[in-house]
Amino acid sequence: MASACVSRALKRPSTLPYDSLLLALPAAARVQTFSVLNRPPPNYPGHVPLTRIERVGLAVGSALGSMVDHYRHDLVAALGEATAQPYFIRRLRKAMLSSPTGRRILRDKPRITSQTMSLEYLRTLPDNTVGRMYASWLDREGVTPDTRDQVRYIDDPEDAYVMQRYRESHDFYHALTGLPVFAEGEIALKGFEFANTLLPMTGLSLFAVAKLKKGERKRFWETYLPWAVSNGLRSEEVINVYWEEVLEMDAGELRKSLGIEIPPDLRETRKALREKRRAEKMAKEAKEKVGAFGTTN
Repeated sequence: MASACVSRALKRPSTLPYDSLLLALPAAARVQTFSVLNRPPPNYPGHVPLTRIERVGLAVGSALGSMVDHYRHDLVAALGEATAQPYFIRRLRKAMLSSPTGRRILRDKPRITSQTMSLEYLRTLPDNTVGRMYASWLDREGVTPDTRDQVRYIDDPEDAYVMQRYRESHDFYHALTGLPVFAEGEIALKGFEFANTLLPMTGLSLFAVAKLKKGERKRFWETYLPWAVSNGLRSEEVINVYWEEVLEMDAGELRKSLGIEIPPDLRETRKALREKRRAEKMAKEAKEKVGAFGTTN
């Protein structure tokens, strides 16, 4: 069917403008190619149009680089953009369009930055509110709303905003779940995001579990991956949360409305394990001293 449409379009008189000829083709065939020598102008501020080969290279290079150093947020961001379009970011955009709140977010296009979020005000809210938990989490982890990279490699401006919104909402997901930013917590949250958003980058991030220590991998497979999959699949689309409007809402109520269960406290788990190892070490040293004392007598 598509080939017949292409054939008919190509047989049209050559006097037709190229744009009209292009629009006569099926949507799947409307692919305008270019090279690095005739790159088109950007579609929005900061946009970098890429050829297909460049996009593949960006995906492969950023994937390898982020596996070596998962703290390279710029590579993680580039991987997300290179693998999200056209299908996965449009699925997320469609999810927003199917929700009244999501449609309002797309219409208003709010940004989450230190200019739009008053952390001073959020710190004055009650402890159990979404805004206070968000501000406390940022303070504890030493990050700000401005640490998220600007979208550059997604061509459609509205798709680019959807990716930017997802990216800027990431810290709210951390605050809502209580998962910290160190590797174990980040991978657990990426598992949740993959089940909820289907963005390929979040799924690819799970390969970083190979770099975890033996005990951390065991906790991930037995505790945090099951939590991530079950909560990510059954919860509402978190991209549709208008965070700016729920800052004063009780965090427990928001989790309940979304269908999210809070995972086991990873910080407390790691703290308990450290204390256990410290006690075992002290007991071993004490036993060795007692044995050495008995030998000398």
